[in-house]
Amino acid sequence: MTSQLEMQLGKKGITKEFIEDIKIRTQKYRNITIKITVLKSAREKKDDVKRYAEELKQKLGSKFTYKILGFSIFIRKWRKSREN
Repeated sequence: MTSQLEMQLGKKGITKEFIEDIKIRTQKYRNITIKITVLKSAREKKDDVKRYAEELKQKLGSKFTYKILGFSIFIRKWRKSREN
């Protein structure tokens, strides 16, 4: 069973609290997808979304992967580590 959560990334960007919130929300699930909508206040151009996605993956660890659709980042947590 895969669950899905939704979050928004605003003008403060990726903070320590944002990362901790993701980690806490994903603790009780083995496989979970998180949809993070990047608001206009957090981006100037499309490349900012990719930069946020890379930063999130780096800070969350190897059990997480991401996919970008439009101005949304879909982060997926897996049971085992995923290496690219």
